[in-house]
Amino acid sequence: MGKTVRTKAVSELFEAILTLENEEECFCFFEDVCTVNELLSLAQRFEVARMLKEKHTYMEVADKTGASTATISRVNRSLNYGKDGYEMVFSRMESMKDIKR
Repeated sequence: MGKTVRTKAVSELFEAILTLENEEECFCFFEDVCTVNELLSLAQRFEVARMLKEKHTYMEVADKTGASTATISRVNRSLNYGKDGYEMVFSRMESMKDIKR
């Protein structure tokens, strides 16, 4: 049986994240919690997911993001067979853009 992310510690981390009110607070918190490389890796995966959702090829994604094909494949698997977390966030971000227009 695999590891689960649904632990008390992870729940408390998410609770802390949900208290953040703006981008500057996110920068402050995540720069304290993550190493620079960890944060850049998360951002890279998010960019990979966005590009895959926009139907870019693996080669285009690799060239633009610097992500390995293994990382791109893992993100693609999450997009296709995951918990729809990326889709939920992309949809909400698009709705927020519509409101601002």
